Order: sequence, then C-alpha cells, then structure tokens
Amino acid sequence: MDYVKTRTIMTKSDQGKRWFGIDYHMNLYKGCSYGCIYCDSRSDAYHIDNFEKIVSKVNALEILEEELAKKQYKGVVSFGTLSDPYNEKEEKYKITRGALELIKKYGFGVSIDTKSDLILRDIDLLKDIQINNNVIIKVSITTYDDKLGKVLEPKVISSSKRFEIVKKLNENGIYAGVLMMPVLPFVTDTEENIKNCVKRAKENEAKFIYTKMGMTLRKKVREYYYEHLDEIYPGLSNDYQSVYEKNLVCNPLKYRDLLEVFINECNNNHILCDMSEIIADYKREIPTREQISLF
Repeated sequence: MDYVKTRTIMTKSDQGKRWFGIDYHMNLYKGCSYGCIYCDSRSDAYHIDNFEKIVSKVNALEILEEELAKKQYKGVVSFGTLSDPYNEKEEKYKITRGALELIKKYGFGVSIDTKSDLILRDIDLLKDIQINNNVIIKVSITTYDDKLGKVLEPKVISSSKRFEIVKKLNENGIYAGVLMMPVLPFVTDTEENIKNCVKRAKENEAKFIYTKMGMTLRKKVREYYYEHLDEIYPGLSNDYQSVYEKNLVCNPLKYRDLLEVFINECNNNHILCDMSEIIADYKREIPTREQISLF
C-alpha cells in the first residue's frame, strides 16, 4: 500500500442533504482498480494521477478520530463517493472497517456506495451503528445483464451477486438498495434493462432503486470511455460525438420516456425511487447532546 499525505479526512457536505441526506463526505482511499469504462472519478477535476493505483492516506484513522471527536452534530458520513471503500486493498488493510469502528464509537451515521460483497464482512458494525444513528447502503448496478456488466465493469463482481448483497444486507436489518447509475446512452438505456433492474431489485428486497438516467463525460473520462466503448461496440463513439459533442451531461435520447418507464415500474413493484421519499424512509431523528441533556 502506498500512502499520500492529507490534512483532513472528513469534509462537510453542503449539498448532501439533497443527496441521500448525508452530512459529511469521506474518502479513505484514492484510485480504483475495477476498470469501469465510464467512471467519472477519472476526471482531472479530482486530481488523481494514476487512477488504477489504489492508495490510502497517511494516518487516516488517527486524523478521522480527531475530526469525529470535535464534531458537535452526529450526522451521516458518506463513504465511497470517489473510490469504492471496499476495494481490493481493504480486505488486508481494513481501513474502512477501522473507520466504521470510529463511526460507531462517536455515534455518527453512515452512507456507503459500493460494488463489492466485502461489505458483508462489516454487517456486525453496521448493525451496531444503526442502533444509535442512520445507515443506508447503496449498491451500484448499471445493468441486470451479467455478460454486459463484465465488459463495462471488468473487475467487478457480477450484477447478480451485487443484487444478492442487497438482499443479505436487508435480511440483516440494514437499510440497502440499488444505485442504478450511470445509465449509458445507446448501451444500457433500454426498457428491458430498466424493467429488469427494478424487477431484480424487488426480488432481492431492495428498499429503493435510484437513478439519474444518464451519464457525465468530463475531460479525460470522455477519451477513456470512447476508447474502450469502441472495443465493445466499434464506431459507437461516433454516435456519441454526433449527438452530444462536448456536453458534460449526456442523457438518453428517450430520456423522458425511459424515466416514465422507470417510475411506473417502481410504483408497480412498490419500491421507492424518489430521493426525498428514500431519505424520509431511512432517516430518523437522532437526539443532539442538548436534547439528551434534557433527560
């Protein structure tokens, strides 16, 4: 494991209240070896020189404990917005597990984004955290089709296994659902894919499935995506360039129709898909120190 220096681990999230109700962001690792061809975290905006190489931060857990001890508001801490907290290094180094132990110790909540079944190792900690605060797990799945998923996300476990993660978490009382993002124009933006993702989510007891129905193509990400997309679908990058040119946000051509299909399928399967409803469903009010002192 290589390490980089850092001054802080947690940052306050001003926009997070609208994104699964999170209060703080945290990335314990930088880089990812999953090889997902569409990953927005490759962008120059995040200043990661060698994205395929996973590195951690010097004294990450010591810094994190100092920060948690100083926070007055015991909000929800988000793991994995840029790099999966359950990458291939985590099994050995257990930095994410160490962070969860600190989250538990100081009474914070947690929001985790992952594509790995290694999260099942930490069910015990997630249960303990959930006693005193809020927990939400978002398992990222772009397609129900395992064969297609293998070429889009070459080093990730199959979509089928990821749906099973959701089921196991919910069977253990952990609030978990599916993050169906991104939706790739000309590739995964089909009614078949959307309907089957919702169906599989329901079958595996997901509390929710959320999507933004599109993708982002920043500088550097765009070049990487086009190169690998053409290996799968020769010439498809030409269609992208013709339709989207240099657009940052690339929505499916039938965006409104597909979104309607998605919402209808979720309603028919009685599964949440609206952000405000998801937040309201998993969150409960956590007493502040001042409130506790009144008792």
